[in-house]
Parts: sequence; C-alpha cells; structure tokens
Amino acid sequence: CPSATEDMSTTTLPIDPTKMGVGRSIAVLTSGGDAQGMNAAVRATVRVGLYTGAKVFFVHEGYQGLVDGGDHIKPATWESVSMMLQLGGTVIGSARCKDFRSRDGRMIAACNLVKLGITNLCVIGGDGSLTGANEFRTEWSGLLKDLVKAGLKTNLMSSHLNIVGMVGSIDNDFCGTDMTIGTDSALHRIIEVVDAITTTAQSHQRTFILEVMGRHCGYLALVTALACGADWVFIPEMPPDEGWENHLSIPQYTGQLYFLSP
Repeated sequence: CPSATEDMSTTTLPIDPTKMGVGRSIAVLTSGGDAQGMNAAVRATVRVGLYTGAKVFFVHEGYQGLVDGGDHIKPATWESVSMMLQLGGTVIGSARCKDFRSRDGRMIAACNLVKLGITNLCVIGGDGSLTGANEFRTEWSGLLKDLVKAGLKTNLMSSHLNIVGMVGSIDNDFCGTDMTIGTDSALHRIIEVVDAITTTAQSHQRTFILEVMGRHCGYLALVTALACGADWVFIPEMPPDEGWENHLSIPQYTGQLYFLSP
C-alpha cells in the first residue's frame, strides 16, 4: 500500500478560478460592421476576465483606438458593462482603420499594448477584422524587435501575444462554430418581416420576393424559408436552373407564393 506521504505528493490541488488570471492583462475591441450580440460578448469577456483576477481594458473605436492609444484604451470594471445587454450596436465603438493596415501602424499599436502590459487581445468582428488580428499576431515578435531597437523596454511576458477571435457576423459563414454573433437576432428580424407581409401577399394574390443578407452564405435565406414555409428559396450554394423566371410566370405559381433570396 502506498504511504500517506506518497498520496500527498501525487494529489493535485484544485485550481482557484479566481486566481487564474492574476498578473495578466486582457484588451477587448470590436471592429468592422456591428452585429447584434456584440455587447453581450464584450460584457462576458470583461466579467470573466475580472473574475479570474486579470486586468481588462476596453479598446474604443476598434483598431483605430489600438493605434491612437491614450484615452482610447481604458480599464474596464464590473460596473462599466452593466446595463448593456439590451443595447444595439457596440458600446465601445467600431471604426475602419487605414493605419492598422500598414506595418508602421501595427508597430504603434504594439507599442501601446506593451506600455500597458497587455499580452492578451480579444477581437470581435468579421472576416477583415480577424484577418488583421491574425496578421498582428504573426508579426508580433518582429514588431517587438523593432520596438527594442527604437529604445522601448519590454519584459518577458510581452514576448508572446495571445489572440482570441469572436466572429461578429450575421451571415453565419464561419466554419467550426454553430452560430456566429448576430445570426440569431438577424433571423428573428427577418421572420418578423415575413410574418408582416404574408397576409398582404395572400390578400392581393401577388408573388413577393424577399432578399435577405448573407453575402456568399445562404444560411439566413434557407432557415427563414424553412421556418416560414416559403415556396422557393435561392441560395448561393445551390443556384437555380436556367429559365426559373419563366417557371415563376406560370399562373399556378402566382398568388400566395413568396420567395427568399440571399
């Protein structure tokens, strides 16, 4: 039988979740077009970060705030994210940033993060925003070397940048996630519109064609068609056959039909 001493040496002590983030700093920003649910994602990031003992910072106005620094990067508190779940848009702002597209702009952004000791960045946005975040992460070590050459002192913790990307897009076009931020709310709004015009379509015996957003993904159109009982649906993944316009002109298809197009 193993001795009591051996049992103690092999026992793993439970990790205190409120101390996991001690000594770490997290910055959160929203970039690109706003999507419903961004504020909820910001709130969750801030409160979970604070719960673990980490310092959390808001980056206002997206990547532009990351480059401008100063008052655009402010500490976040538990109270600062209260009463924001029901708000639309993004309360910390979003802006297009030409400066961040250049290496010099990204170097300034890296300098602002290093000065505040931020080594963890949460980016909430779409394709362009996450592409920029990945490029920033890839260049991080090179940017630090350039900053050191310029005379900026860095510590060992700054040698690596952790980035978490949350897809803020109503299109639901990202592989590996069930639903992107904003998709559910967008679907809800589309259903409301369809419900509102259905009786009109039936009353006037006319064909209604609805166009919904989705870019190159037909998720919103397809799910709405299934939920509302649309007779036709056009999606990029399965384009209609040639001559579909003539098919819709047949009298038997006019009247109570309505169609969805992405």
